Amino acid sequence: MTKRKIVVALGGNAILSSDPTAEAQKEALKQTASHLVKLIQNGDELIITHGNGPQVGNLLLQNIAADSEKNPAFPLDSLVAMTEGSIGYWLQNAMQNELAKLNIDKSVVSLVSQVIVDKADPAFENLSKPIGPFYTEEEAKKQMEESQVTFKEDAGRGWRKVVASPKPVAIKEIDSISALVEAGHVVVATGGGGVPVIEEDGKLIGVEAVIDKDFASQKLANDLGADMFIVLTGVDYVFVNYNKPNQEKLENVKVSDLKKYIEEEQFAPGSMLPKVEAVINFVENSPEGKAVITSLENLQALIEENAGTIVEK
Repeated sequence: MTKRKIVVALGGNAILSSDPTAEAQKEALKQTASHLVKLIQNGDELIITHGNGPQVGNLLLQNIAADSEKNPAFPLDSLVAMTEGSIGYWLQNAMQNELAKLNIDKSVVSLVSQVIVDKADPAFENLSKPIGPFYTEEEAKKQMEESQVTFKEDAGRGWRKVVASPKPVAIKEIDSISALVEAGHVVVATGGGGVPVIEEDGKLIGVEAVIDKDFASQKLANDLGADMFIVLTGVDYVFVNYNKPNQEKLENVKVSDLKKYIEEEQFAPGSMLPKVEAVINFVENSPEGKAVITSLENLQALIEENAGTIVEK
């Protein structure tokens, strides 16, 4: 059996349910690890990425609540790095314990990853990613007057701070990640889309932004020459005409079909759409790679019978 190099992208919501405690998130990752090790048992090399939306939101709230002259709140790039570290630790701990249970001798390492973005990316002009708590219009406008931040009204629920969501250009630590994978380690990398940095005068500088984790994961998969890119979500399949009488699940689908469905606005922005766009990008930039969108619980069926939405050229 040929050993495949597989990048698996976990959503932040696969880690955090309704209980935001560290213990509950560690418990959720135990379940996650019990599914992910099936790929290793199958003989595959595994690289794991993860979201951090709920976690970085909670950490931001804690920083805002404790903000003072003696204990100032941290900037967003540092908060992303902190959640990369904490989730990476939980994941490597859960995976290591699961591998030990199965007597599989493999080490797991998590790497805080800097992802380079273009400072000329139009996303820095058109701020679109809401983060943090909701405010009244009056509170939001007061903060905008006092500091260089932007707030926007969010779907009738109140006003939220918005930041840039630039596209990933390069993963700074790609050579280190690649060397670890080639040495046979399970690697957790580019968590939460990676820490966003720009290059200026030969230096890397952290910026106030959030990189979409599906696009960062796709970039990682292409740069590593992965054979397969798996995006895990809450459903076993991608659907068209979702929740309508003529709902249809997509099993084996071509890139051209997915592009047609995007034109028909079949996929929700901020939900399924970035996942579909990421798998299209991966397949188009991979000589023979294929991509899959499915659920964590469906991994065994994917291994045994290719179940899930499978995307090929």
